[in-house]
Amino acid sequence: MYCLQAVIATESVLRKLADSTTEACVVPLGQHLWLLPMSDGLFDAVAIAEAPELNGFWKAPAGFDRLLTACSETGPVAYVEADYFGGAGTQTAQVWDAGKVVLGPLRLAEGEPSPTTGTPISQALRRLGAARGSHVDEFSAVGLGRHRDTDDWLSPMNRSMPDELTT
Repeated sequence: MYCLQAVIATESVLRKLADSTTEACVVPLGQHLWLLPMSDGLFDAVAIAEAPELNGFWKAPAGFDRLLTACSETGPVAYVEADYFGGAGTQTAQVWDAGKVVLGPLRLAEGEPSPTTGTPISQALRRLGAARGSHVDEFSAVGLGRHRDTDDWLSPMNRSMPDELTT
């Protein structure tokens, strides 16, 4: 099983969002990118009652696009979701930059072949500046496979960055 719902950007961009709530936990990835897991507490803290939902996502709080749009004024930011079990599953990603959507929402449905341009999350990471390098894709290159579930990123012992991802 693999399940992820998170915001990804540089640390300075994520701090703008994370500093607005005590429910946020910012975690380092590779290639100067950071991850803000969408925990239940963060979801509740940032949801805006009766605001529109983020189209195509299942765990993006209502009104979250407003926060991501504002954060993107200081740099690109992506919201990503993935849900896999036994090799089958879905991915969805969207990227904001300079206050507007610049990619997506992109969705890879269960059973659909991966596009030649890469999975939605890899395309979003590329838009944020990640490079595949010698890895199979940008997803692997930044270390998103390090944990199998969104909540696993929240454990204090899981927040450090492996040496191979520091470059």
